[in-house]
Amino acid sequence: MKRQLVERELGSDGPMTNSPRAGRRRVTVNLAESPLTWLHARGHLSDAQLAAGECLRRDYERAQLGAGVTMRWDVVHVVHRGGERGLNLTERQLAARERFDGALAMAGRDLSDILWRVVCAGESLASAERALAWPARSGKLVLRIALDRVAGYYRIR
Repeated sequence: MKRQLVERELGSDGPMTNSPRAGRRRVTVNLAESPLTWLHARGHLSDAQLAAGECLRRDYERAQLGAGVTMRWDVVHVVHRGGERGLNLTERQLAARERFDGALAMAGRDLSDILWRVVCAGESLASAERALAWPARSGKLVLRIALDRVAGYYRIR
């Protein structure tokens, strides 16, 4: 993953701004870093939990579950080694969607919200906690439980 470093200032209310003000602390931020990699780099997630989150995010993106602006009408077949024909784009999307839905079902209905917000939408834990009306600092524990269940689905140990 390529790093996208920018310099920001920390505001007194917490969020980072681009406008320079006297007496404020400046930090370097990697815009390409996901909340999962941030948590893992600081020891809050295990390697298996990070891998499970990345598998879930990959399936989310491959299934193209985010907002779309167009539709593909062409049928593209992938030729694998040995000359056999593979899945076309729509079939790969459906397979990724089935894996994504299965992983969320394994996590459970109550844990899928935090998974979607942090892993797929890239929200910070603090933002997800506020949106879900959870107590501060509770999201990390719930996210770890959810990622453990997803790791079981993807057979990651």
